[in-house]
Amino acid sequence: MKKLLLALFWVFSPVVTFAFSSQELVAVLQQPQNIQGDFTQQRFLKALPKPITTSGQFTLLKNKGLLWQMQKPFASDVRVTAKGIMQWNGQQWVENHKVGQSQQIQLFLGLLSGNIDGLSAQFSPELKGTAEHWQLTLTPNSLLMKQIFSHIQLQGDKLVKRIELHETQGDRTVIELQNNQVNQPLPAFVQSALQAN
Repeated sequence: MKKLLLALFWVFSPVVTFAFSSQELVAVLQQPQNIQGDFTQQRFLKALPKPITTSGQFTLLKNKGLLWQMQKPFASDVRVTAKGIMQWNGQQWVENHKVGQSQQIQLFLGLLSGNIDGLSAQFSPELKGTAEHWQLTLTPNSLLMKQIFSHIQLQGDKLVKRIELHETQGDRTVIELQNNQVNQPLPAFVQSALQAN
């Protein structure tokens, strides 16, 4: 789950200039103060004939973090902030050692807040398309990222709509972000989970 959550932070990544410039993409993606929507996640494992599918809602709050609220096949609330990855146990947020911690958290949160230092040392980006429909491919060039991913692909317009994570061992995860709402009031639980951090 750590890989899937952290990948969402790449929506604020800078990219190499092609037909559609990196500066334009970054400017567009950094505009929203918050994004709320639905997600469907499919995990394709080589050992299984059918993908493992989960779904729920997410909130991305600029400079604060991500709240990932899985609803199916079971309920689970996970937040990712500068303090790490934590899970809601029904009464309080507790460290989720199963999800794990790593230097990647700080990297992705740095990108979320506009701190782009270190990206070029981790990935080689390639941007194709236009402002209305673009695709960003991130190919790892650091030893750490090469151990996890073969590449990551993002697609979108004014917002990221699809993320594909291709792992080195052959597994693949596809995340679809739908029904996105920008800069809308946050539910009380979301506010308490993210704005206090």
